[in-house]
Amino acid sequence: MTPSLPLLAVTALVTGLLGAPDREVSPVGDVVEHVAGHASGTYWTPQRMARAVPIGLLGGLQRITAARPGAPSALPPAAPPGSVLPSVARAALPPAARAVLAPGQAARRSTATTRTTRASRTARTRQAAAMPPATTSGTRWAAGGSVTRTTGRVFLTLNGVDFSCSASAVRSANRDLVATAGHCVKDGAGDWAENWTFVPAYDEGRQPYGAFPARRMFVAGPWSRSGNDDYDVGMVAVDDLDGQHLTDLVGGQPIAFDPPRSRRTYGFGFPADPPYDGERLLYCAGVPHGDPQGQTRDQGLRCDLTAGASGGPWLSGFDPASGRGTLTSVSSFKYSNDHRTMYGPYFGSAVRDLFRTAERA
Repeated sequence: MTPSLPLLAVTALVTGLLGAPDREVSPVGDVVEHVAGHASGTYWTPQRMARAVPIGLLGGLQRITAARPGAPSALPPAAPPGSVLPSVARAALPPAARAVLAPGQAARRSTATTRTTRASRTARTRQAAAMPPATTSGTRWAAGGSVTRTTGRVFLTLNGVDFSCSASAVRSANRDLVATAGHCVKDGAGDWAENWTFVPAYDEGRQPYGAFPARRMFVAGPWSRSGNDDYDVGMVAVDDLDGQHLTDLVGGQPIAFDPPRSRRTYGFGFPADPPYDGERLLYCAGVPHGDPQGQTRDQGLRCDLTAGASGGPWLSGFDPASGRGTLTSVSSFKYSNDHRTMYGPYFGSAVRDLFRTAERA
């Protein structure tokens, strides 16, 4: 596989806080750690957040909107274009009673049965309408549940430019862990992000749980050295907020490794490139497939979400009623000749090592 170019201009590796160099930490595996410098409490004002650019719009590698030059021919679609609403099952009418009725009673019973049947149909139709589509290439998430609290926006600075991404709180030993894309933490072989802050449950500018700044950042070695898309995953341990751990406040999605491929998956994020504005949580859902161009081990999901959705969680075994699932990937990139398919890295042993190291921070 040919590694992709870095998101922005390649620069020298940024040193950590107090001049300490980045270091490879090896409790398990090939993991690179960076001690984050904290943003001042007044850096991320509402105005600055509103002006943040979704990652993917500047520089060489334009992730999410136009990630890498693709093959000459367009990729085959993974699913029919557009959103597909689930069908609503129509229950059969109850069989007519055969009891002998008094004069006039048959008409009353018939009317009552009709009313009951209509009420049942209406209730079923309303229930079905309230459930989010199980297959969609881009729909606003309005069903509530845990995912609205655990998913949030990330605000960060790279090479002096303020950017936005998406991320998820993860169930972990330190109760402070956030999972996102590697390029939302470190620019491949280039700079680490500065002023990195996670805002869970973000919604139209509202920050009901506050903002959590990074204290330690982790990426896999292949991402740090060459921006290898198979390893485009970042883990960030955030500070407590007034003495409270992140997942104690908002919960956390569990994470799994070496998951079965081609399982129905829900991908969430805050796309901020038109036609979206980054202010609302959206999602895609469907059955992912392998990379038909053979350049990565990633899986592709039919998804129209744009820049800013980078790093958003992919949840398998997802329950729309509770908003809970298992984190098995994050939104990473799109090919330039197939803007309708989002790719996410496979969570294998390297991501397991990354998680186990980060949750001890």
